[in-house]
Amino acid sequence: MTDLKPKLTLILASPRGFCAGVDRAIQIVETAIGKFGPPVYVRHEIVHNRFVVEELEKKGAIFVEELDEVPEGARVIFSAHGVPKSVPADAKARELVYFDATCPLVSKVHVEAERHHERGLEIVLIGHAGHPEVIGTMGQLPEGAVKLVETVADAEALTPRDPAKLAFVTQTTLSVDDTADIVAVLRRRFPEIVGPHKEDICYATTNRQDAVKTIAPKSDAVIVIGAPNSSNSMRLVEVAERAGCPRAMLVQRAADIDWAALGTPRTVGLTAGASAPDVLVEEVIDAFRARFDVTVEEVAAARESVQFKLPRALAG
Repeated sequence: MTDLKPKLTLILASPRGFCAGVDRAIQIVETAIGKFGPPVYVRHEIVHNRFVVEELEKKGAIFVEELDEVPEGARVIFSAHGVPKSVPADAKARELVYFDATCPLVSKVHVEAERHHERGLEIVLIGHAGHPEVIGTMGQLPEGAVKLVETVADAEALTPRDPAKLAFVTQTTLSVDDTADIVAVLRRRFPEIVGPHKEDICYATTNRQDAVKTIAPKSDAVIVIGAPNSSNSMRLVEVAERAGCPRAMLVQRAADIDWAALGTPRTVGLTAGASAPDVLVEEVIDAFRARFDVTVEEVAAARESVQFKLPRALAG
């Protein structure tokens, strides 16, 4: 007689996984390979997920860190996080054929920053130092035109050139709550500061965080599928902890789950960052089914129908 598996309810957050920007970026790589044949070069990880990168490598993508690794006459794609203006300029100078997979919502932030700069405003960028999106946004403007603010303490210490000529933009994948706290400080200290017409934090980041806030209080543990260098995935772990879940863990794949640390929970919340494909969610569900008598419940916090078009050179 076999031992009975302990009962477990898996609460699936919805929405989860791929957002429209990630989906478009991956399609750009796949379409370019299909249209022109391999290899197609990609500057930086197209999105922050090793599984996605390795699958694209199998199809003929070659990932590089900088353009000088791309041979003359090759085709190259810029990642979804966006790039400084110097990168396409270098590509043109070398006569490389390039396609820009920057998420349109990141491009929106770039345009906002440029417009503020043209009006003579000093730009405050709320974001994480070293993140590719932050590097790309700061690289839209001359050096020194953008001040980076990462925390409430940074906002309190900020010393602008002219408090009456100030604007802020934000990285698209931040914690909604943390960013609201930083913006509140900036608005208190600099009442004339100009903000975005519409929130810079993207719809997908907001929706995934809202979904985690819904499932976390009901869960003994929350598992977030995503990469440690994925900003939006790391924020989901933090959101789960703040929403009252006693244990939140980030895993890249089912093999990464620390079953001993998980113990014998009755309910586990499950979500995935915007760069994580649904196949990894199914992999984690199967791993739980191997150890528990699983009931899956899905909790929807929002419905998403956003789609972004491919670049004209690849469409059709």
